[in-house]
Amino acid sequence: MIVIAMWIVGILVGLGLLAMVVFGIRSLTYGKVSPISMVIVSLPVVLLLLLGFIMGDWTLAGIYTFLIMLALAMLSLLVTGVKGLFS
Repeated sequence: MIVIAMWIVGILVGLGLLAMVVFGIRSLTYGKVSPISMVIVSLPVVLLLLLGFIMGDWTLAGIYTFLIMLALAMLSLLVTGVKGLFS
């Protein structure tokens, strides 16, 4: 019974991800979303896949992805704050 529930959850998550990709591409082609925002949103996924295949350990790749994205967020806040000082 639990195995069936796990398959159902996996299929629903997969369909949800597929729908997000399809509607993201649709919004991009209709000009509702800028390409740079699509790149920024997909950066953690690409980083996780890259680190996962390079390292072979997906748990460690997830931790490194989180830490890298946290550092990038802090760096962007710092740059935005410094830019605000001089404008």
